[in-house]
Amino acid sequence: MLGAYFDFIRIRFLTMLAYRINYYSGILIYTLNIGVNYFTWKAIYGGGDSIGGFSGAQMTTYVAVSWMARAFYFNNLDREISNDIRDGSISIQFIRPYNYVLVKMMQGLGEGMFRFIMLMIPGMLVAILLFPVHLPSAPSAWIGFLTMLFFSFLINSQLNVITGLSSFFVENNEGVMRMKRVLVDLFSGLIVPITLFPDWLAGVLKVLPFQAITYLPGSVFTGRVQGVGIWNVLGVQVLWFALLMIPMLWMYRAARRRLFVQGG
Repeated sequence: MLGAYFDFIRIRFLTMLAYRINYYSGILIYTLNIGVNYFTWKAIYGGGDSIGGFSGAQMTTYVAVSWMARAFYFNNLDREISNDIRDGSISIQFIRPYNYVLVKMMQGLGEGMFRFIMLMIPGMLVAILLFPVHLPSAPSAWIGFLTMLFFSFLINSQLNVITGLSSFFVENNEGVMRMKRVLVDLFSGLIVPITLFPDWLAGVLKVLPFQAITYLPGSVFTGRVQGVGIWNVLGVQVLWFALLMIPMLWMYRAARRRLFVQGG
């Protein structure tokens, strides 16, 4: 069965390859996002040396790597699961001899691998050419960042699966999906680093899983977290991955007992 799950990674990768023109345009879109943020932060800094603990150079690097990391960990598993429930195909999925949630995670990984190769790497190269991005020199920073990038994918995918499974209980979770996407982009530190939030809000975000998606890996890449601190923040990601398994598996089991089909 393990080989069958890996086949789902391969099939999703090949499916995405058939529509690779979307990701060529994605490079342009992500580069534009980086450019808009770069010039915005450049205007905010003015002649200042540091804001929220970020120097101007660190902020540029943080913006570039955060948006390109999003190209890897982003997926639409929540919408896919919701659509399976709405059209009734979830009933067929549940009687097949595999774990539906694990299949979705594998499909998301296949898409993420495609995005990493076809969007994140070339997009980062374009960003380096256009903007003053500083790459880390320490091997530990690269190892830590790439490891944390994988956990960013896992945690984001868990949140997506939980959001998608909520369709079993609310029937139409379109609003929940939109709210989740806004919360992840904002509170993960993609749009504004967490250190720039008010102290009370930053304190709240430190006990939520969102920071583990963007802010912590970005802090490692920019050198704000070094040495032993890298493994400490990686531990935060591992902890949230383990904790999010609980509601995800609970909702999956509850959904199997609650299953009813709206169409199909």
